Amino acid sequence: MPYSAEISRRQPSCFLFLIDQSGSMADAFTSESASQGNSRGANESLHKTNEAIQKSQAVADAVNRLLDSLGQRCVKGNKIYDYFDVGVIGYNSEVASALDAVTGDLAIAPISKIYENPTELEKRAQKLPDGMGGLVEVYNDFPIWFKPIASGGTAMCSVFALARILLEGWIEKYPNSYPPTVINITDGESTDGDPTEEANNLKKLCTSDGSVLLYNIHISAEYTQPVSFPNTAEVLSDPYARLMFELSSHLPYAAQKAAEKEGYKITPDSKAFMFNADPVKLIQFLDIGTRTENLR
Repeated sequence: MPYSAEISRRQPSCFLFLIDQSGSMADAFTSESASQGNSRGANESLHKTNEAIQKSQAVADAVNRLLDSLGQRCVKGNKIYDYFDVGVIGYNSEVASALDAVTGDLAIAPISKIYENPTELEKRAQKLPDGMGGLVEVYNDFPIWFKPIASGGTAMCSVFALARILLEGWIEKYPNSYPPTVINITDGESTDGDPTEEANNLKKLCTSDGSVLLYNIHISAEYTQPVSFPNTAEVLSDPYARLMFELSSHLPYAAQKAAEKEGYKITPDSKAFMFNADPVKLIQFLDIGTRTENLR
């Protein structure tokens, strides 16, 4: 069966995050969606409580949280096992690695190189039960690798093209590994053309275990009912959302089960796509997209 290869140090898998850093990412989520996120346990990742936060900040928090989580999954005893190679590519009018301060010339690097070298630690407040029916505010270190940026256009064709080039080289090195997973987080329409051809070329890449997986998530400044993992474009009224749906891969079996555990209604035809996501949905989407059960 495809997407069943074991993930090991000799045969790692790869996560490549494509992050929209265009000017519109400076827009804010509504206070309603941000406060919902806090009420549902995501306040360790969100920057402020009961206030609107910028989309760029919410995405940076979610990606930093996920990089920390990926590293923790690879810790055994006092060692970090490089089960994953990871890259974060930012795109606005230009396209470039967002982790060059950590990984240098490597656009995709072993998780140990990233996990052990955050650029800074921030103190973040988290409310925890005090054992007497109340809450106490605790401050924890929050590692930072990726900082928010919001300027310029949305060069999505270019970022898909770069992702293809990077993953061609990765697959040549690991032809029998669990296929790379690409997660594209955006809030707007491509400004450098129709991304269909470049996205399809990216998805044509494959290891012996299956094709590259492309997840797309659209985030919004307005709180409306999100559409999560749909199996048809008919539920989407926005023409650009329909395009991103078509470009997305079908959810592999492990991701289907992970999504079901989070309460989503999933069918065998569900796509790796979410529309109008709030901060909590963004975090859940990233967790589902990177869920692995076959580490060895």
